[in-house]
Amino acid sequence: MENFYFYLALILSTVFIIKLLNRHHNKNLPPSPLSLPIIGHLHLLKQPLHKTLETLSLQYGPILSLKFGSRSILVVSSPSAVEECFTKNDIIFANRPQTMAGDRLTYNCTAPVWAPYGHLWRNLRRVSTIEILSHISLQKSSVIREEEVYSLLRQVFKVSNIEPQKVDFKYLCTLLVSNIMMRMVAGKPCVGEEFACTDVGKKLLKEFKEVYFASLTVNICDFFPILRWVGYKGLEKNMIRMHRKRDEVLGRLIEEISRLNNDNVIDVKKKRTLIETLFSLRKSEPEFFSDEVIKSLTLVKAEIDSQVGCERLINDLDLAKLPYLRCVINETFRLYPTVPLLLPHCSSADCTLGGFHIPRGTIMLVNAWSMHRDPKLWEEPTKFKPERFEEINGERVGFKFFPFGIGRRACPGDGMAMRVMSLALGAFIQCFDWEMVGKEMVDMTSSFGFLMAKTKPLEAVCTPCPSMTSILSQH
Repeated sequence: MENFYFYLALILSTVFIIKLLNRHHNKNLPPSPLSLPIIGHLHLLKQPLHKTLETLSLQYGPILSLKFGSRSILVVSSPSAVEECFTKNDIIFANRPQTMAGDRLTYNCTAPVWAPYGHLWRNLRRVSTIEILSHISLQKSSVIREEEVYSLLRQVFKVSNIEPQKVDFKYLCTLLVSNIMMRMVAGKPCVGEEFACTDVGKKLLKEFKEVYFASLTVNICDFFPILRWVGYKGLEKNMIRMHRKRDEVLGRLIEEISRLNNDNVIDVKKKRTLIETLFSLRKSEPEFFSDEVIKSLTLVKAEIDSQVGCERLINDLDLAKLPYLRCVINETFRLYPTVPLLLPHCSSADCTLGGFHIPRGTIMLVNAWSMHRDPKLWEEPTKFKPERFEEINGERVGFKFFPFGIGRRACPGDGMAMRVMSLALGAFIQCFDWEMVGKEMVDMTSSFGFLMAKTKPLEAVCTPCPSMTSILSQH
């Protein structure tokens, strides 16, 4: 009798495994390279990932199926496929894949970036869009952006006033964005002005980035869950430790603002921070540097001189009068998108794409970098030509240019991002003359990860413009 149950279990297990292996056998799946057992196509991947995926897409087609360990991956690299993904199948692909970082660093995937599509995500989106990132809110918060840009100008002017100095442009830009974010969220910068251009400031900024941007990571345990169960390299323990550190910092900020609210000492004239807004809602609602680039910067300088002049600093209201500056930023985004592979989406149900069957639970990667440089979509795609955006109003061009994502999960902060970049770049061009360090071309090699950061930070020599020296001295 015992043998009967043993053989019955063995037969049922065999049938189950066969069905599992052949569950998509008769489906019209997208083309795929030859894979290896267990690891799938991971052996084909080289850095930078977006270039490897472009090579595979050119060989197998714009809709490509891959296997990363236990996870099915869909790579999309054509405007028609992107359009079908984010129109016909927009709701199906509105989810994010579950990752270890999302679980451990965003309170079990309850932060806006990683939250599953549904009631929670819609509420988070509503709060951020209406209370922080709407047109009216951005106008009210313009003073924060202007103050932080002017603060940075003061620091650069101090170190370069006597003689031209080399500055780390990557650090300055990261510092600017981080300070603006923290002031909008909590009312105070992450690095004070007195530490901005010091080693202390760089250390503080590094700690800030490690704590707050760690959730934008994918590790090997996301593709091989068994490694997570055995505690591979202590990755999960490190994330738990980082999560506790972030909780401590945010907890102190929330307690401080809560105490001020309870004591009724919040300045009603001051722009409310995100934390203050949430408190009020809880109460009321429980490789490139060429002549083309130099020419473009010269044209931007001429545009600023014409529209703003040299008797005051550029401000938020001036940006609407500087269309060529906007074109330069868009062209930079086209050649070097911040996220070359858009943040991953995950199919919540079976669907079809380009006539191919896409199973439920497939992770979709959109290769924006590849489409932004496709010669079928752009004339002279590798050439820096801001003029191509002169007739375009907005940051999105159909389904071939989307620096802030596309569809329901597109970045809601695109308006704020464009304002910050336009104001900062415009101010640096207005106030300083810039030169390369040495005669070597700028190294545009990108680092690994979701974000397309330069491996070697950009350094440039700055000299205050004679026409702006008196203005800078007064600030």
